Amino acid sequence: MTVLLHVQLKFQIRAEPDAAWAALHSPAVLAALYGPIIALEPLDSHETGLNAAVRLRLFGRITLGTQLIGAYDEVREHDGRPVRILRDSGIPLTGPMSVLDVWDHRMAVSALPGGGTLWRDRLVFGGPITTLPSLLALWPALWATWQWRGWRIRRLARRWS
Repeated sequence: MTVLLHVQLKFQIRAEPDAAWAALHSPAVLAALYGPIIALEPLDSHETGLNAAVRLRLFGRITLGTQLIGAYDEVREHDGRPVRILRDSGIPLTGPMSVLDVWDHRMAVSALPGGGTLWRDRLVFGGPITTLPSLLALWPALWATWQWRGWRIRRLARRWS
């Protein structure tokens, strides 16, 4: 049996939806979201940041493990408006998070009436019931990381439009 947990953010940013969508696809923005705390280094210099295996390093020095990023786009409709979603279904490969066998990260942007963008960021993660103590230990770290992401997104978004 697999246990699923999640972390989630939902907030408004002062950027146009097209600019937010472009930022979601930028390897430089991806790196900036976690920096300077976590550095992402591609394992293969020929891969892009949105479909690559990366090494995660704490403060650029301590290896936390490797992660496969496997991103693709979706478009859905909500209340008659399009919602663009970047979905990462990659998976942690090594390190503490490799106990996970479920990784479903969705980042969605949609236009707000009157301007601006609604940003939604949700990670569903999980693993076998046998790893429940590990999952419960990872949840606070991922929750804190998501708070950092939200803060960084709001700061970076000021420059996207």
